[in-house]
Parts: sequence; C-alpha cells; structure tokens
Amino acid sequence: MYSFIRPILYRIDPEKAHALSLNFFRLFGIMPFGNVLLRGVSSPQQTVEAFGLTFRNPIGLAAGYDKDGLAWRGLKRLGFGHIEIGTVTPLPQPGNSKPRLFRLLEERALINRLGFPSRGAAFVARQLAVPRPPGLIVGVNLGKNQGTPLEKAISDYLVLLGQFAPLADYLAINVSSPNTVGLRRLQAKQALQDLLTSLAEERQVMSERIGRRVPMLVKLAPDLSDAELVDALGVILDTNMDGVIATNTTIHRQGVRSSLRSESGGLSGEPLKERSTEMVRKIWRLTGGKLAVVGVGGVMNVEDVKEKLDAGAVLVQIYTGLVYQGPGLVKQILRAL
Repeated sequence: MYSFIRPILYRIDPEKAHALSLNFFRLFGIMPFGNVLLRGVSSPQQTVEAFGLTFRNPIGLAAGYDKDGLAWRGLKRLGFGHIEIGTVTPLPQPGNSKPRLFRLLEERALINRLGFPSRGAAFVARQLAVPRPPGLIVGVNLGKNQGTPLEKAISDYLVLLGQFAPLADYLAINVSSPNTVGLRRLQAKQALQDLLTSLAEERQVMSERIGRRVPMLVKLAPDLSDAELVDALGVILDTNMDGVIATNTTIHRQGVRSSLRSESGGLSGEPLKERSTEMVRKIWRLTGGKLAVVGVGGVMNVEDVKEKLDAGAVLVQIYTGLVYQGPGLVKQILRAL
C-alpha cells in the first residue's frame, strides 16, 4: 500500500508530510480500533538485553521522528522494540526557520536543519505520563535550548534529567546535532567531562529518589576524528555512562550528487550508512565491547541491520528508512533476521 501513497506524500512539503504521518499514528495510538487496523504490521519477538533493560526486539525508532511524544503509542504498533522521543528541550522553542527539511530522492536521504523544535519538557512529560503499552521501551533524547549559552548547557541537561528520569526507560544525551550552534563542542574532552560528571552525580540522587537507576547513553556525531572519538569514549567510560548511540547526522556530503547537497544541515539516510557503521565498529573495538552501542544511520533493509549488528551494535534504530520504505519496514526486517 505504501508504494501507492508514497508518490502523493512526495508532492507535499517534507515537514508537512511528516506532520501528517505523526497525526495518523497519534490517532491510531489512542483509538480503540487502531490496534485492529495496524495489527497486520506487528512483528515477531526477538528479545535483546542491553544496558540493564530487556527489549522485545533489536529494532527501534530513532529520535527526531516523534519529537514531542505525540504518536509513540501508535508507532509502537509497527513492531518497534523501543522508541526514542525527542530531542526534548527544557523550554518550548520553534527551531530554525523554514524550509528546514529536504528530501534527496535519488540518494534516499534527508537533509534537516530543524534545530530542536520542541514543545518543551513539561508538554512531553504529560505525553509520557500515561499507561505504557506492554513490551515497549521508551527513551527520551535530551538537548539544550538554543538560547542557553554553551557554558550554561549543563543546567539544561540537569533539568531534563530530573524531569524524565521517572518517566523514561533510558535517557540519551544529545551533544551531536549539527543544527544547534555550538552544540557539538560539548563532545570535546573537557566539556563532555564536565557535563557527564554532573549528570552522573544527579543520576545517583535521582536513583535514590525513584528507586531505580536510569540508563544514560551519549549520542555522538559521525564526523569526529579518531582522536576526538578516543577522548569522548574515555570520558563516557570514566563517568559510567551505559552506552553510545552511533550516530547522529553528518555535515559531510561525500558521494552525494543531488542538487540539494549544498543545503546546510545534517544528512541522514543511505549516504550515512557506511560512515555510521564504521563508527559503530570503532567504538566496539576501542572499548573492547564494554559499552553498549546503538547503531543508527542509513538503515533501509535487513542487510543494513545485519551490518550494524556485525559491527558491534546491540540495537539498531531507523528513521529515514521509514520515509523511503514505509511503515512495513520493521516487520520486514524482523522476519528476515
């Protein structure tokens, strides 16, 4: 069915088409008949243990698709083992000016410079303060507000940790989006040390308060040099973080032929696949498998998933693949694994 709908969606502005899809899944997540209509795309269970949690299967929805937690209950019915909400910022913000999302059809890719549009932490918290569908792990991806100076970014992340530790199964610390000015500088050794040390201390306080230890992962850029990656991983290990999400979008355009390649922003989809898989492989090798790695970037089919898993990922996330392959992609992958 998606092959018939896709040409229609491609005639619509990408951001408007995305909003339509979110509204669809939001409705089918709250309507009693939604489960009946989407039951046909459910997927088999393939249990995975990662950072102290049990996932019903290794395939998750990457952050960025459901930024405000509007549609996660409907999206779960596609068969995802986990869904990552966000990126969430403490205060509401509109993000960057439009247009800010572009389809590179011939490349099966997207370029976005959204800049963390968010309804804010309080809104997202309300969306998550409802009964959880059985068998679903929900993570929340955290980022700073655009107006927060970099030297005060720690306070934003601490606020978000306090807000979402009681609500999320795990938290992802986003210091790697290319679309918030200066954010990637938080991946530098000392800045990352300061941030993660503060978060680790606050997590200990929160753990005693809520009666459980919330896993924290760090989402890294695919554009780090080998030396920068070594530094970042050293800090992540030293501060007892639970894993790494590899990777965010890339600012590089190698091999991209589309006329849209000059648009600023982060590139996702097929051109990112090899770069992100190599990053997964490096992280696994450099840490000796001590860190759980979530692989994301360019996943379009089961072969791409297998490449990430073979490189050392324990879980694999999808986003751009849904745009090009449709909502049946998760079922197709899990049945072929």
